Amino acid sequence: MLRPPQHRGFFLLKNVDLSLPLSSFSECTETNYTLALCSSLGWSRSDVQTCTSWNAPIIWEGMFNPGHYDQTHRSEGSSVALTVFAVGRLAFLNSSERHFMLSLPVSYYVFTDRPEKVPNVNLAPNRHLNVIKVERHARWQDISMTRMKTISDVIEADIRHHSTHVFCFDVDQVFTGRFGPEALGDTVALLHAHYYHLPRKLFTYDRNPKSEAFMRTGDFYYHAAVFGGSWRSVKALTEACYKSIMEDKKNNVEALWHDESHLNKYFWLHKPSRILSPEYCWDTSIGYRFDIRVHRLLWAPKDYYKLRTS
Repeated sequence: MLRPPQHRGFFLLKNVDLSLPLSSFSECTETNYTLALCSSLGWSRSDVQTCTSWNAPIIWEGMFNPGHYDQTHRSEGSSVALTVFAVGRLAFLNSSERHFMLSLPVSYYVFTDRPEKVPNVNLAPNRHLNVIKVERHARWQDISMTRMKTISDVIEADIRHHSTHVFCFDVDQVFTGRFGPEALGDTVALLHAHYYHLPRKLFTYDRNPKSEAFMRTGDFYYHAAVFGGSWRSVKALTEACYKSIMEDKKNNVEALWHDESHLNKYFWLHKPSRILSPEYCWDTSIGYRFDIRVHRLLWAPKDYYKLRTS
């Protein structure tokens, strides 16, 4: 789910320029799709961190050539499965058809308790919609945690036979700009919009030693609203997170931010090969930020306190 930090024990800081968790703004090179080529052609950013300490690129507007990624992934035969849990509601498929991976084949996997409520969507060629009925849960926390097993199961049963990559989304958001093949990688994480400018001591990792999601520190704070990668890597990620969630359940423990806590622990132990900047899931309530040049995906407004306590 999409949750701002003012409901995690501290207030949202608007329009404040705080340093990134890692201060290096060094350029990053990639083995398969070179950002170095883009940099040599004038595609670069010096005002933001574009590389991690383990040499994974952080993708920002202005540091890649969109046409290069479209052409490269088409020639490589890339295809993408998009999973989304629309239990009780669905709002973003039409926007996805306008902005998500337009140069590649896309298969949607919509998990819902009411398949009859899924609207008709005019799909472009080489784009397909699969609607899968799932059980309705009383709490959104249970939905968010059980989705890991559901995603793993559908990858094994179907996705791996049709798609090279998988992206997993929360439903409470809308595409507003290009979300293209520059986002593809073996394992892809997203910087949380409310945390990327904050010091690590304010990251809301699970601090309970009894939880499998327990972390003393980490690299970044990642947002579970968007994650992805190759189908093999996403299957490994979802299986590991589900195993940790079930171990917690057996011990009567629930991680602070549920699947997001387990996701952050996984990416701490298994570093993502690619990181998306907060442009790829932005919350306009944060206000203006000089480093956010484009909004590719926006949070939908909701009553977070009600969700957190329901």
